[in-house]
Amino acid sequence: MRDSLITPTVDFTREGVQHGFLSLPHSSDASAWGAIRIPLTVVRRGHGPTVLLTGGNHGDEYEGPVALSKLAGSLQAEQVTGCVIIIPFLNYPAFTAGRRTSPIDAGNLNRLFPGNPAGTVTEKIADYVERYLLPMADFVLDIHSGGKTLDFLPFAAIHLLDDPRQQAACEAAMLAFGAPYAMKILELDSVGMLDTAAESLGKVFVSTELGGGGSSTAASVAIADRGVQRFLMHAGVCGGRPGPLPPSVLLEMPGAACYTTCEADGLLEMTRDLGQAVKQGDVIARVYDGTRTGGAVQAYRAGLDGVLAARHFPGLVKSGDTIAVVACEVPQGIGPRLNPVK
Repeated sequence: MRDSLITPTVDFTREGVQHGFLSLPHSSDASAWGAIRIPLTVVRRGHGPTVLLTGGNHGDEYEGPVALSKLAGSLQAEQVTGCVIIIPFLNYPAFTAGRRTSPIDAGNLNRLFPGNPAGTVTEKIADYVERYLLPMADFVLDIHSGGKTLDFLPFAAIHLLDDPRQQAACEAAMLAFGAPYAMKILELDSVGMLDTAAESLGKVFVSTELGGGGSSTAASVAIADRGVQRFLMHAGVCGGRPGPLPPSVLLEMPGAACYTTCEADGLLEMTRDLGQAVKQGDVIARVYDGTRTGGAVQAYRAGLDGVLAARHFPGLVKSGDTIAVVACEVPQGIGPRLNPVK
């Protein structure tokens, strides 16, 4: 496979604090000999684990960019034993455009792994992460929220894995993050995700969903700030012990019935708010015909008992959109209910 065209302006082996870029040549109408420069910070001191922290995998999700920008400006080498790689805006073209996907190639970075060094801009970014950054890392935290079209309960998340030791390590890191909720997540489509790329390399991987609506709140950023610090302590790259917090409410998504999918375009009315308990068969949303009055109203019902963990955002929906996600509370700790069920 050809070498990546991305060149780091930092030395990942050098001690101290470095602020620089991942530079990708990109010829465009705006700049014939231009480059896309993805900001990053590397903090290294001594021998210890390497932690990769990423935000902006989707460009309209802001808790990660805010929390990691603050960390990049404050973390000192004396606080670190090992290495911390901080990339607040991983899909930089999408971030600068405020879009989920890149305005250059419409690339959804979190569906394009392992990438391609000779492919599109977004494929080249995925390839560099897959072949150069992930192999360096022992722990990976990728901070997400719902962007412009979803809103979530604030949770840290893991997937089901075949290796019980890796599963246990990911579970421990998820709980150490300390979000109000901890989710064993069932993806609609996990192909091409950074998550699965990191997991397939045996890394301790945690993701999050910390809100949504295409912005952030003081509360959601505070969860990200605190969670990043706790994650670094748990990994052993930063000293100290995480302070006491209420235990995360443990949630799981046992099957496809968790998802409620819209069947027609229209105006959305949610009848339950995030975090509220629902019973199977409860009406959780209605969709109205937005082209005329007096038309039929479609009611959407919960497919199982649980809590409303995610909802569509904003108020107009289209056929095929996910209207809501219901997750089930795990009453007696994570335990065997998070074991692989593939």
